[in-house]
Amino acid sequence: MSKPSKTALLSPARTLIIAGSTFTQLMRMKIFYFLLIFVLGALVFNFFDLPHTAGPESTGSDKLFSLKDPLVGAMHYFAIIIAVVATALVIPKDQEDRTLYTILAKPVPRLDYLLGKLLGILALILAGLLAMDLLLNLVLHNHTQELLAQRIADATKMGWPQEAIDSERADILQQGPSWALQGAILTIFLKAGIIAAAALLISTFSSSTIFTIICTTLVYFIGQFLADGRDYYEAAMQAKDGSELTSYAARLLSVIFPDFRPFEIVNAAVAGKPFPLDVLFKLLGLTSLYMGIYTVLSWFVFSDKEI
Repeated sequence: MSKPSKTALLSPARTLIIAGSTFTQLMRMKIFYFLLIFVLGALVFNFFDLPHTAGPESTGSDKLFSLKDPLVGAMHYFAIIIAVVATALVIPKDQEDRTLYTILAKPVPRLDYLLGKLLGILALILAGLLAMDLLLNLVLHNHTQELLAQRIADATKMGWPQEAIDSERADILQQGPSWALQGAILTIFLKAGIIAAAALLISTFSSSTIFTIICTTLVYFIGQFLADGRDYYEAAMQAKDGSELTSYAARLLSVIFPDFRPFEIVNAAVAGKPFPLDVLFKLLGLTSLYMGIYTVLSWFVFSDKEI
């Protein structure tokens, strides 16, 4: 008599099928198209040299920075909003459609289900960022070439020495499309991945989509200011004003909530500074750590949940 086959704890094939289904499901979300069209519209708008992209304070390479900064900021908020809202909706949506019961009755391990949902959300964020990144580089290349030709022509007419012309050219090209800018976009994706994993954890024990969105938003803002709070605590301890309770609270917050200070290198990359590979590896490690912890905790919570 043959023994019944056991379902593997983790199946990449099942996970990818769920991820593809989640990606298709989320592509139908109105908020995704609204945000994507809004950001893409802002990028297309900047193909034209309008007054809002160039002022008296924006000359030379500064003009390119003034172009990049708000557009990369829009991409950042697109990724974070999609990570929060999409993740908060996927499990309640499956419960409402009774898709969740069908999937788990097959049976599909809950870890496969959670990982598939998370990968589908990350695929959606990545697809949006890639589309915006492509258009951003086209816009930036267009403005860089126009500005470079104009500045070099003006410098030549004014009799600038060749060294000054070469320096101006280097400054302008530094603010154009670069690998540092691609590193900044990747950093935005990694940060959104952490937020999505945190939202997934909260959604496993929350029965309210609004509650999940609010709590994940709080996680995001705590992560933004966690390092500043830790610096304040260390300064207070040096002044002997800190208590043991404050010490334990600071350590607990550092374990539970992600510290987003290292991800602020996006600002330096947008300003045209290099993006060191060791920093990128550090960010990849931090992202893997936080996403791994949140995903495992989600699995533990979701495994005990009666569905």
